[in-house]
Amino acid sequence: MTSETGTMLREFLRAPVRTGAVAPSSRRLAEAVTAPVPELGDPVVVELGPGTGAFTSTIEEQLGGRGHQLAVETNPRLADDLSWRFQRVDVLNADASKLPQLLAERGHDKADVVVSGLPWASFSPEVQHDILSAVSRVLAPDGAFTTFGYVHAMRLSSALRFREMLRMSFEEVVEGRTVWGNLPPAFVYHGRRPRTGTPPGRSARRVDPHLEGFTLSGQTSVSGQTSERA
Repeated sequence: MTSETGTMLREFLRAPVRTGAVAPSSRRLAEAVTAPVPELGDPVVVELGPGTGAFTSTIEEQLGGRGHQLAVETNPRLADDLSWRFQRVDVLNADASKLPQLLAERGHDKADVVVSGLPWASFSPEVQHDILSAVSRVLAPDGAFTTFGYVHAMRLSSALRFREMLRMSFEEVVEGRTVWGNLPPAFVYHGRRPRTGTPPGRSARRVDPHLEGFTLSGQTSVSGQTSERA
């Protein structure tokens, strides 16, 4: 067992809902989730729920010292460990729903990429709504939001609800193929063109009953009229 795996397991046992995973994400999943990080320029890249830093490390490699990398972690023990391991990353022990304020305090009003490792299926409707609304408010018009879900949880009502909230938050949501080399297997959501009008309201908690029959297969677009996965 690696030190990161041991740390994640201990935090999961302490607070399973808040941690959401028993093992760090794999390199394959990290590469899929962080694919939108620009290769050029000085982008502002935000990571929500970095955990033990599986995505943090990949983002840092891709940036190579460019731009501003911000990691928002609600678990104080994990945040302290990340601050020690990643000296060039701006690590904050804070609530992801406070993202607009956190960026403003650092002189940024927009983020080019927001990467999330948060356990969405474990969150209440209110928490899902508040964090997605925060992401929509700070993401640049041409920015990208990426997150993932676990295959074993894809039929949970909370996972279906989250997928519907994504559709309401972004004009385009594309789902990548399953990353079987992760424990547990996972799939990635890519959201683009945040809806700049009214953010998704609390009514988004009610999932369209037609979504209950969806299954997972291949690559899917849920940008308005077509959708195949939760």
